[in-house]
Amino acid sequence: MDLASLKQWLLGMYTLEDLQGALATTLRIITTLILAKLLIHFGGKLVEKIFITKPGKFISDNRAQTLTGLLKSVLRYGVYFVATMSIIEVFVPNAAKTVLAGAGILGLAVGFGAQNLVRDIITGFFILFEDQFAVGEYVTVAGITGTVEEIGLRVTKIREFGGQLHIIPNGIIDTVTNYNRGGMQAMVEIGISYEENIDRAIQVLKQMSLEFAKTWAEDLIEGPDVLGVVRFGESDVVIRITAKTKPMRQWEIERQLRKSIKEVFDKEGIEIPYPRRVLISTMGGEPGA
Repeated sequence: MDLASLKQWLLGMYTLEDLQGALATTLRIITTLILAKLLIHFGGKLVEKIFITKPGKFISDNRAQTLTGLLKSVLRYGVYFVATMSIIEVFVPNAAKTVLAGAGILGLAVGFGAQNLVRDIITGFFILFEDQFAVGEYVTVAGITGTVEEIGLRVTKIREFGGQLHIIPNGIIDTVTNYNRGGMQAMVEIGISYEENIDRAIQVLKQMSLEFAKTWAEDLIEGPDVLGVVRFGESDVVIRITAKTKPMRQWEIERQLRKSIKEVFDKEGIEIPYPRRVLISTMGGEPGA
């Protein structure tokens, strides 16, 4: 069938008005989808410009990123809803009135079929309202520990230290551990030999702590403090040192404390006990044999 025959066949089945109407409908749907995509893209850029590029003086950086993710999520859902209703109205005139008239049936459907969705959204609202955590903070939620990448109305995205991204429905978040609120404790325990003078070792550690506090003052809130002997091990006397650090700096302070302790003990000749293995060779036979 050539093009002329196909055109004649179509005109025989449909009138010119039908074909024009179908073309107009197709163009309207395509235009609606394109406008929705553009609105989401440029609306997201505008939200980022307002809250991230030029944040207000009363909004912290983490809070600005949290609000950015939330508003972009609301914008996306809103545009999707309006675009969907516009497309439905192409085929079902007065679809909006029909939806409103069926609000009771819709509510019943939500009550039975979308309970998890409603729970996720309500929980997400309270997470944001109570400021339980924000984007960029290190938290443990739903058994997952990592950095918050995004907080939406329905889900929260957590990036683990190893790079894994977890998408967690807000409705299952019942306990939150936030490692970014308030000072954090750094704790290091070091063992010394039973033969060492405990008072001398503690005095050396106190002097080291004073120098350490000067070097790492920007990361420390209090300490380091030498608490003293906390227990007796099989081959060592264990001394504990603690410090209060700024959020997320406790691990770095612990690493630097261990390094400083090892260096000062080597300098002062204080032994840190370690396992030893003694080998006795009997290859030459018993003495006098």
